[in-house]
Parts: sequence; structure tokens; C-alpha cells
Amino acid sequence: MKHSIINQAASPLSRRKFVLGASAIAAISTLPISRALASGNWASANTITQIPQTLTGKVFDLNIGYNKVNFTGKEVITTTLNGGVPGPILRWKEGERVTLRVTNNLSEDTSIHWHGLILPSNMDGVPGLSYDGIKPGETFVYQFDIQQSGTYWYHSHSGYQEQTGLYGAIVIEPKEKDPYEFDRDYVIQLSDWSDEDPDDIYAKLKKMGDYYNGNERTVGDLWQDIKQNGISNTWSIRSMWNRMRMSDRDISDVSGATYTFLMNGQTPDTGWKGLFKKGEKVRLRFINASAMTFFDVRIPGLKMTVIASDGQNVEPVTVDDIRLGVAETYDVIVEPIDDSAYSIFAQAIDRSGYARGSLTPDLNISAPVPAMDALPILTHADMGMDMSNMSGMDHSKMGGMDKPKMDGMDHSKMGHGKMMMPAMPTASETFGSGKLGFGSKQEIVHGKNEFGPHIDARAAAPQFRLDDPGIGLRDHHKMGRKVLTYADLFNLHPTQDLREPSREVVLHLTGNMSRYMWSINGIPYADADPLKFNFGERIRITFVNDTMMNHPMHLHGMWSELETGDGKRLPRKHTIIVQPGAKISYLVTADAKGTWAYHCHLLFHMAGMFREVHVS
Repeated sequence: MKHSIINQAASPLSRRKFVLGASAIAAISTLPISRALASGNWASANTITQIPQTLTGKVFDLNIGYNKVNFTGKEVITTTLNGGVPGPILRWKEGERVTLRVTNNLSEDTSIHWHGLILPSNMDGVPGLSYDGIKPGETFVYQFDIQQSGTYWYHSHSGYQEQTGLYGAIVIEPKEKDPYEFDRDYVIQLSDWSDEDPDDIYAKLKKMGDYYNGNERTVGDLWQDIKQNGISNTWSIRSMWNRMRMSDRDISDVSGATYTFLMNGQTPDTGWKGLFKKGEKVRLRFINASAMTFFDVRIPGLKMTVIASDGQNVEPVTVDDIRLGVAETYDVIVEPIDDSAYSIFAQAIDRSGYARGSLTPDLNISAPVPAMDALPILTHADMGMDMSNMSGMDHSKMGGMDKPKMDGMDHSKMGHGKMMMPAMPTASETFGSGKLGFGSKQEIVHGKNEFGPHIDARAAAPQFRLDDPGIGLRDHHKMGRKVLTYADLFNLHPTQDLREPSREVVLHLTGNMSRYMWSINGIPYADADPLKFNFGERIRITFVNDTMMNHPMHLHGMWSELETGDGKRLPRKHTIIVQPGAKISYLVTADAKGTWAYHCHLLFHMAGMFREVHVS
């Protein structure tokens, strides 16, 4: 085998040919699974084992190849690492140096990105930015020092291989004593699987953005709305959605219509199982390794004490429900109070399906599957509207945080598929959430800001909503269920960089659902200039979500320190969810020289909603 050592200079690739995780549409020489089969390279493929193995040590041999899998009753060929979906759990120790020899047995290029790890840019595993990728038949050696502890994961950043099974978990033991005590330790990796070729999924979305949405409104829903809200209110709400040619049930691009949701590689029919003894403290490391699915997690009958977010320890907070955005991780501790089996229930955000497992005192016993929560319905607040003065509306019938409000809206200016177009953002007296008091007026850097016909919506009055549980979870308090929000997160250790940010970068998340186009500031990645950070500077990033979807934004190589209200305890995250029609801010210390990826982690959004970051 030819060995390619990663510390050699990687040759630059054209941005249009760069193999990012969702860019199967780019002009690259990758092959979708269906065409790879015709090559005969998979002839020796074996049926996978669906229970992830655990590998420990400092030197690892990892093999990427084709294997057979049967999650749905249909046997198909997929991409695997060491023969499994998920790949093996890699357990490392903080302070050690690891070597990972990755061999590509596919008929196409491949790669592995170590999600959330702080490492040199040429070890990051992003083809076109970090290196050229791993060619068929070659072995590539990753080698880096482990500078952190906690729960992370890895995945391919080539083509659609992440969707077809190339992902796995990372657990890093701390150098010092863990601040939390527990008796058992389980990884709970959530993912979405489809027998369809990902190219076919993307092609269907390009033709019809709601192709997989089976929850659109019906005549029966109309009568139910009239009964609940009255004719006038129902007419006002429906007519507004119709004028904007949008759907209040457009929750997920890809649903259970094609996806089977997995927990540690187990389908809902089988269910994963983990043993416990009454009175033990059990640590569960939740990882959302899906391509396109947000999961809402709960364990009926057990409270979850959140102790870490994206691998970093936080002040403990006890909750009943956690929303895991794509690529996020949360560690929790639970304490079963009796010898019953408890259901670990992870329902998709659009309620089109679920993954499940059981904490059980006996592997012959499975926990009952709880009922799914009600289907979420988008509100005008999720469109970034301020709707406090909507004339003629009976607000008392609308309920809770989802109550429509329409402050001073001129409907005549909205047009088809348009939200009210606000003036461009200007510098404010206080940056970000307004809770920290960092700085005064500073320059806001927009770069290009073009919003044309390829953008179907703009948020008129986006708000910071750190304490908003999110669509479908806002009424859970009425049932006595506490939902984790970003406002609950405070780092266990003090913020290391207390400098005020020198500047603010404002980025609008933009798209056109009818054409299934995604971008930042209205500009797709192929046409965008890189973001330039000065080495050592402190920057505020403010995202404004002009779309009606949640976007998990992932900055490679540096921590994103979320502004939650206590500047001395900013939680460090690698992936931050930007809610529909909302904005959010966080601080970044540009302490890692090199070229880094910055993108939405929804796989089919990534080709457009992506930027390069240059730190020099």
C-alpha cells in the first residue's frame, strides 16, 4: 500500500471540485453507491455487524470498504469503517498522541473528519482544505495530540458517505479525575438510514422540496382549526401562509418516508439495550450522527442530568427532554430507581419516526415504546416576524409561545414567498444577546450581501431566543416536562479569553425551498469569498436565520463560545443550532492557523451553506 503522510503539503483544489460532505453535485470523480456496485469492487463485501466494537490504544488501523447491510428487510451495499455501521467507538486519553492509519478500499475518494477535535488544520480531514482526500487503494496516516476530553464523533467529509454509513463515536478520557461519578458508561449514537441512493434523495428534493413531507394540511385539519380558533382566525392564518407560498408543516427535508432511525446501529424493531443495576449512576453519551434529522430525546420515568455539551463539561442541569441538532453531543447521568426497564426514546423532530433503546436490568426485557409527541406546527414567530399587533386576531386562542404577533406589518409589500424585507442590520450598542455588555459600537463585517430571486424569505424581526425550547417542545412545561435550552448551559470552568470582541461578523442563513438552494448571505459556497480571521483575535459571530428550518452550524478547528448571559462561564460548543427566524451569537478566539471549514451540518444543505475560514 502507498502511504501518504498528512504533514506533507496538500495540493490546493478548486472550490468547485472540493469534496465537502454534501457536495455530490460538485464536479468530482466520486461515484454513488449504485454505480460503485457495477465496478465489482464490492464483490467480497460481507454482511456487517450492527453492534459497534470499541477500539482503545494509541495506534489504530481503520479500513473503509463496501459491506452488505439489511436494516429494512432489503439487503443493500453500503460504506463502512472496519465493517460496521456505525464504525467502531474509538476511546482515547487526553494528553496522548494517536496515530490512525486509514485505508481506502472503495472505488472512490474518501476521508475522515474528526468532528469537534482541536487539532492542526492539515489533520482535520476535509478534502480540498486539509488535504486531497484518500485515493482508492491508498492508506493515509492521521497523527495528532489529544488536547481535550469528552464525547465526540467522526465521519466522512466526501460525497454522501456520511449518509451511507461512514461515521462513528469518539470517547476521550480526561487526564485528571472526571468531575462526575458514574457506574456505567454508554454511547448512544443516533442516525438516519435510507435504502435509497443519496443522489436520488437529493434529486427528488431539487424537483420538489417537500417530496418527503407526508404531514401537509388536509381538509380535516381545516375543520379542526376552525373548531379550535374560529373562522376569522383560521382564515387570517391560512391566507397569510398561502400568500407566502409556505407551509407551516415544513419541518424536515427528509423524513421517515425514506429514513429508518437507528440507535447504535439498531432499528426501532430491535432496539438497543444497556444493562444497569438499581441505584447505579449511568452515563449516556448522546451523539446525533444523522445526516438530516434532529432528535428529541427523553427517558420516561427518569430525569436526565446534563453534564456535558459537545464534549465540554457544563454546570449540571436536570431536564426531561433534550433536542439534539445534527452533529451535537450531550452527556447525561441517569439514576434508575427500580428494576424496571426504561425506554430511551429519540423521536424525529417532524414526528415521522423514532429510534429507541432500553436501559434494562435484564437483556430479555425491553421497555415499552412511549407515544410520540404531537406534530410540530411552525408559527409566524418561526418566520422571524414580530406579530404583536395582528389586527382582528383573537390571541387568546392561539396559545403560549406560538401565539402569532404581527407588529406593523404591511402585507401589501410581502409578495409571494417573501417575508417583509428589513433594512440591513446595523451596529448596536451591545453586541449579541445583549446580556454580556461586551463592547460598544463596533464595525460589523458583512462581506457581500446579495439577496436576489434565489432567496425566498427574509426574517423581518429575528430575535435572540436562547430560552426557547423550539418548535414542538414549547408546551412541554404544561405537562411538567423541563426541556433543555441553550440558556441552561454554563461552562463548568471559567471562560479562558475574557477580551471584548474586536469585531462582529454577521452571517445570514438563506435559501429557496422551492428550488432547494441554500446559501449564506444569499451567496452559495462556489461563488463566495473566504472569511478571514486574524490569528489571535476575538470575534463575535452573529447568525440570522432567514429560513424556516433549524440549521446546525459547525466551525472546524476552534471553539464557538455561546453567549448565554454569563460571560465568565461561556459554554464551548462545536455545533450551534440557529432556530428558524431567529438569531444567535457566540465568541470565537482565532487561535488555530490554517484553512477551516464552516458550514451547516445538514448534509443536503452543505454544498451551498458553507464558507472557508482563513486564519493567518
